[in-house]
Order: sequence, then structure tokens, then C-alpha cells
Amino acid sequence: MNGQYAHNIDAKGRLFIPTKLRDELGGTLHVTIGQDHCLSVYSDEGWARFNESLKGKSFTEIKRLRMMYAYMTDCVPDAQGRILLPAKLRQYANLEKEVVIIGIFDRAEIWNAALWQKMEDEAFSSGELEKAMEEMGM
Repeated sequence: MNGQYAHNIDAKGRLFIPTKLRDELGGTLHVTIGQDHCLSVYSDEGWARFNESLKGKSFTEIKRLRMMYAYMTDCVPDAQGRILLPAKLRQYANLEKEVVIIGIFDRAEIWNAALWQKMEDEAFSSGELEKAMEEMGM
């Protein structure tokens, strides 16, 4: 999954998910808190894979993910391709109007546009992106 898309959340908390990402994510989108104050969006397959990876972990390890599970919501896009983001998720990620949706590996992320811009600027100016690419053999 890849790409970057700018969209707005409407007054009711609905967000358009780009067709390309909807096609890759499938019919139900599993939305929860992500790292760095974004929202993570998983497909059925991706969410099942994540849960499978937790098998064999102790409850002490798993309970550290309580908030991720507590904030999880399943969203089915409406006829216009929009999902309703609950207020708690919007608040966590500081999503008010302008957002950026990105595809990253096996999921999508939803970002506050200003925070995403800051992260983008830092990635290009710090050299961290090039360093990470080099470390991964690119």
C-alpha cells in the first residue's frame, strides 16, 4: 500500500477514503490509534495477521496494547467512500478538518495535515529517510 492523499473531515466526522486504498483495504476498515498520534487503518487480513502475531505473548505483554484495542472501530465506507471516525479517534490524532491519508506497507495511516507536513519536512531535512533506505538495502 502506498501513496499520499489530502482530504477533509466533514462536520459529522466523515472522511473520504481514496478508491485505491479502499480497494486494497477491502470492505471493512479496522481503524485504531497508531504511532506518533496518527490513526492506523487495517484490512481484515492485516488485522488478523496482527492478532495472530500476538499468539504466544504473555498477557503482561498484550495488556500494553489495551488502548489500541479499546479505541478500535470497524468502519464500512458509505456509498460515497466515506467512513465515520469516532470523536475519540479524531481527538487522539488531532483531526479537525485537513488530513493526509498515506499508504504504508500493509496499512494506511490518517494524519493531521500540519503534523504530517512537519514529519515530512523533518524526514527530508534530517537525512533519516536516506539512512533508513540505505540500511534496508535500497
